Amino acid sequence: NCLTMDPKRSAQDVLRCHFCETLVPPLYCDTCSIHLCTTCGGEHLLDESTEHRVVPFKKRGYTSKCQKHSLKLCELYCAQCDIPICAQCVSSKEHHLHDVLDILSGIESKRNVVQNDLLELEKCIYPKYEEIASDIHLHKVNLNDNSQKLKTAIDKQGEDLHREINSIVTKLKSDVDEMDSTLLADLNRQEDEITCTISKITQSIADLKNSLNSKDVSLFFAYKFRNAEFKKMPPKLTVALPKFTPHMLNKEEIYQQFGSLTALLVKPEEYGCTMDPGANTSSLNKTLVDVPQIIAEINTDSQDFDDDFLCNVSCLDDQHFWICQNDTMMRLYNLKGELVKSLQTKSGYRPTDIAVTRSGDLVYTDYFDRTVNIVKGTHIQTVIELQGWKPDCVSGSSTGDLLVVMDSDDGEQTKVVCYSGSSEKLSIQYNDIRQPLFSSRYNPKYICENRNLDICVSDCYASAVIVVNQAGTFRFTYTGPPSTTKELFSPRSITTDSQRRILIADLDNNCIHILDQDGQFLRFIESVISPLGLCVDSKDNLYAAEGDKCRVKKIQYCK
Repeated sequence: NCLTMDPKRSAQDVLRCHFCETLVPPLYCDTCSIHLCTTCGGEHLLDESTEHRVVPFKKRGYTSKCQKHSLKLCELYCAQCDIPICAQCVSSKEHHLHDVLDILSGIESKRNVVQNDLLELEKCIYPKYEEIASDIHLHKVNLNDNSQKLKTAIDKQGEDLHREINSIVTKLKSDVDEMDSTLLADLNRQEDEITCTISKITQSIADLKNSLNSKDVSLFFAYKFRNAEFKKMPPKLTVALPKFTPHMLNKEEIYQQFGSLTALLVKPEEYGCTMDPGANTSSLNKTLVDVPQIIAEINTDSQDFDDDFLCNVSCLDDQHFWICQNDTMMRLYNLKGELVKSLQTKSGYRPTDIAVTRSGDLVYTDYFDRTVNIVKGTHIQTVIELQGWKPDCVSGSSTGDLLVVMDSDDGEQTKVVCYSGSSEKLSIQYNDIRQPLFSSRYNPKYICENRNLDICVSDCYASAVIVVNQAGTFRFTYTGPPSTTKELFSPRSITTDSQRRILIADLDNNCIHILDQDGQFLRFIESVISPLGLCVDSKDNLYAAEGDKCRVKKIQYCK
């Protein structure tokens, strides 16, 4: 047979009808997995011992046995259940009112889905993962290179300081030698004078004794009175030997003078992937609206006592927020004004401030108990206990750390401390010339971290907002808008949004100041009364706690 000798046809030549061995049979039985010619295919269908499905050879493999009815073949496809089914399945109630398609249509539909998924995997998802893997490798290489450069710079700074210290040590030792030399010369000179005088006195004593023992009276007449000369004693030296007084080395000052490392910033970025060329990939920039809109007003009056006063608010998510009032409770509300949960402080004192951490846990400060506490479920865990200091306000950071404002017991000092767990990472108290950054008199000082990692502190007594960078270095102070308000700037709670804008509650002027990240005044929000607490949700909606009204306003101020 010449066909069997053609290598291009050899793969096809081995296909023969299972019964009559006719070459290149056009049919295939999916049930029995055999090749059939046209004649044998018709005869094969007459076999009633099982349900055969004979299909064109190109469509082989499209038939499967029903999972529920093992003797039946799946000739249909349920779009809702996304499974092949048999005719008996259709008659059952399980697929009642479902869209049932021919199995070939279902397979074709699934084939299109698979092809699209394959295309998306090959063209979009896989390259993105390769890009991420490449970025990780590059970051690791850059990490090693940067670490070597940092260590080299640190070593050089250390060597420079060692040289300076060695120079100081050498100079001080030289000064000691010079003082020793000067004093020794004075002592030697006086010693020589005293030795000479002692020699003269000794000789005079010997001469006087000789005169007294001699019978030669001429010696008496020859005697010269010298006691008056010897009575003129040389001045007695009073020597105050030099002492070395080492200065107490302040670690914080040493670190500041030596140098500092900027914080490691690991910022996850979204790797967008879409096969739709018309997908919206526009920037997420949100601009301020001309007239802020009040979306909701939520009354939080607990009615537990007559003198309710709303102190602060902190968003748990876009539908829930925590508040604290002038009692010992912390309360969780939804936007309908329904009380979802309430918790009492561990100590029984009222909470000084509340915040929600990056992981969604509630954290609060207890000024009188000197503690910072985290609420996990219904359990309250004390994470920081202070000695000599009292915690004021608190905020979570983007890295999961806690930023705590605290006052010294004597009321003379205020500082901001960054904690990782219960360990102190950074203390911020002074500017570059050792002047206090914050007023020392006790008053509420609110704090937050901006999206550019700046730390912003609202200082009521100083009528100012002080902003430092993540290393604690002073950036700027905001003391009010360019135009004069009715009352003195009275900053309370402070928060930031996704655009790095800083929002400040101005209690006495019944408004909220909006600044850019560099402290430039942008505009007011004036639809609030006695605002004390502020926070924003994930969509940049502002929540403003009106203290006297015990009311939280949800405000849309950007879009």
